[in-house]
Amino acid sequence: MVAIVSTVAYLGLEARSVEVQVQLMAGLPAFNVVGLADKAVGESRERVRGAIAGMGLSLPPKRIAVNLSPADLPKEGSHFDLPIALGLLAAMGVVDGETLADYVIVGELGLDGRLAPSPGVLLAALHAAETGRGLICPAAQGSEAAWSGSIEVVAAPDLLALLNHLKGQGLLALPKPGDVVETRTGPDLRQVKGQEVAKRALEIAAAGAHNLLFVGPPGAGKSLMAACLPGILPPLDPGEALEVSMVQSVAGTLPGGTLTRTRPFRSPHHSASMAALTGGGLKVKPGEVSLAHHGVLFLDELPEFQRAVLDSLRQPLESGTVSVARANAHVSYPARVQLIAAMNPCRCGHLADASLACARAPKCAVDYQAKVSGPLLDRIDLHVEVAAVSAIDLTLPPPAEGSADVAVRVAAARALQAERLAGSGLRTNAELDGDTLDRFASPDDSGRALLAQAAVAMKLSARGYTRILRVARTIADLAGAETVGRIHVAEALGYRRQPPRN
Repeated sequence: MVAIVSTVAYLGLEARSVEVQVQLMAGLPAFNVVGLADKAVGESRERVRGAIAGMGLSLPPKRIAVNLSPADLPKEGSHFDLPIALGLLAAMGVVDGETLADYVIVGELGLDGRLAPSPGVLLAALHAAETGRGLICPAAQGSEAAWSGSIEVVAAPDLLALLNHLKGQGLLALPKPGDVVETRTGPDLRQVKGQEVAKRALEIAAAGAHNLLFVGPPGAGKSLMAACLPGILPPLDPGEALEVSMVQSVAGTLPGGTLTRTRPFRSPHHSASMAALTGGGLKVKPGEVSLAHHGVLFLDELPEFQRAVLDSLRQPLESGTVSVARANAHVSYPARVQLIAAMNPCRCGHLADASLACARAPKCAVDYQAKVSGPLLDRIDLHVEVAAVSAIDLTLPPPAEGSADVAVRVAAARALQAERLAGSGLRTNAELDGDTLDRFASPDDSGRALLAQAAVAMKLSARGYTRILRVARTIADLAGAETVGRIHVAEALGYRRQPPRN
């Protein structure tokens, strides 16, 4: 007889059905796992053997064959331990196989029978809900699985407690969904002295989810203003929070099943590799650009990143997804991020101050800025030159407006966009394209004339032209204007200036 239990294999944010087929056959004692399993799955034999021995049971002196079907789908991770153990116990007659057929099973086993957390339980729970089954998972991830809806979730601390529950001898309590937290993180805009133009650009970027680049000398406040951005962004809506939590679940960074409505803010070091930034590695894990989904990806010291690493962001910034192609798998992760970057104008950072600039200025500025490719800069909506902060500026009193005041205006602008774009599948002005761009962001006659003149004078690309219209639409939303006017286009053009490249 073949015992069959259900589990899943993860491919990006997709959970695919996997059958664990266990058969006891006559022959020399052996324990084999087949079905394109990686090393972690292969090692499950010893964990399963130890867990079953820890309950006082011994494996039958037979040949044990475990097949993970479909056999051509790669199987990775330790979450196959529990389904293999339960399938084996069903084949031995210890547990009823028909009862197990109603569940999707995931979990890692310890040698003493305890169930340890494994990444991706939220995806497994959503898959179980789609297939009309319940879920069996470790107790530590019960609150995470409970977010999937009204399915039955059996969250057990160890294998023995799970068997008692399945036999009706000691029922486990149903887990409750984890807490939803909403916290404002980062410094307040009141800490930024001066820099009114840069703070205005930050507000526009937050209101429309636009990409932003700060260029200025060291100590001008570029990193501080970027860190202030999470404090003025609106919280995640329920759909966005679920998407963000799915990515965190696959990455194994969803603590205690707690969902957050605070938008992610990721700030990788400039030594990050391409796999760390866009995703990849041996098991194709999500990178920083996916962990920042529906949030902010902050790249400080932009030219210090490897050029190939930066250029790998071009496609995700346009499409909102990142596709990682490998010989054995093709995985896609969501990457709808808001890119905030900061850089010095040159290597010494004091290009505008002759008394502090190095002897190679202005040649050093050309070489330094050339490390960032033109196509990547073209994908950044707002380019802001940040002036140096003087000692006199630091003695000024704090600004009257803080992050809370700006957040109110940003939330109002986002509400206008949500109402305007309802039913289109879009959320913000940064996503406008094609018909939606023509319908909602076309300027009036005077604005169109100014934009046409600027397109020739500034030698705008088609992408640059489109991004100016998006920014102008956001500026109009902040002003409460229904139509994009000349003044909105003029301000958007002012933020399109790029650092000199020759």
